[in-house]
Amino acid sequence: MTATTTAARKKTARPASNTDTVLKQRNVKFDWSETPIDWLPNEPFSSYFINEINLILPAGEFWFCRLYNKALPFVTDEKLKEDVRGFIKQEAMHARGHSSATEEYLAARGINTERNQQLMKWLFDVVLDDKPFGKKVPALLERRWMLARLGLVATIEHMTCVLGMYALENKKWDEINADQVMLDLIRWHGAEEVEHRSVAFDLYKHLGGDYLSRYYLAAIVVPMIIGLWVDGAANIAGQDPRFAKKKPAVYKPWMWVEWFKASRRQLLPNPLWLVLQQLPYFSPWYDPSKEGSTDMAQAYLDQSPAALAASAIAANMKVAA
Repeated sequence: MTATTTAARKKTARPASNTDTVLKQRNVKFDWSETPIDWLPNEPFSSYFINEINLILPAGEFWFCRLYNKALPFVTDEKLKEDVRGFIKQEAMHARGHSSATEEYLAARGINTERNQQLMKWLFDVVLDDKPFGKKVPALLERRWMLARLGLVATIEHMTCVLGMYALENKKWDEINADQVMLDLIRWHGAEEVEHRSVAFDLYKHLGGDYLSRYYLAAIVVPMIIGLWVDGAANIAGQDPRFAKKKPAVYKPWMWVEWFKASRRQLLPNPLWLVLQQLPYFSPWYDPSKEGSTDMAQAYLDQSPAALAASAIAANMKVAA
């Protein structure tokens, strides 16, 4: 190989960081006092289905933060290191935002969230812990175990980018006068997922993640997330007297049929569409920076009520200091 060829390859190599903005934490808060259970008016199934996100996310996002703090010392690129720090701060705030919805909104309205939360804690705090099931990972495999989990995060982050764009582009929710607080939580979170969509994949590649591992990890993660989502939604919807006779469960066709029906009314993403949106991730040439729209994400963040309030508080604190 000639020096010219080597130089050309270095010139065209994918940079360690593909995030073209500075990721910042927005210290948002939400007032749930007026948000109804049917935050999508007259659409209880879709409301519960999306409400389950509030139960899925906190344990996972706090786990992201712990894992990324462990990976941070291995990052040698300064821009990527900055991205990872910004990612950690944003994910921590996402977890707090959805935790507030769980405690101050769902639990306050009589929904028992314990079963769903415990399932997620078991998954992230036991199965995917540094010591899975309490067993110490052999020293020779510690790096591989960290990398495998980083690959899981990269897969999840592709899906959250897809869902983030769906939330930003969905006009049906506005047309039916969806609750503005819940809508802001979902779109603020979705916008930040789009904003930092490259970080997880960049980190995975930077630390040695390979295509074959990415392929099998994605094949595991995608059906797992969809299954957990439907299972959790069935559990909380089943507590509502309106659905008591249906006895919702992940293995019952009724849940999946209702999901398809809701997607036809543009209230939920179509499950088949959601699966198809994961296919680009399986490509050897996958590049998350080409997915989604940073401009659209930041346009929403510039008008998000919660983000604007957080910015105003931060500005006042600076003046006071």
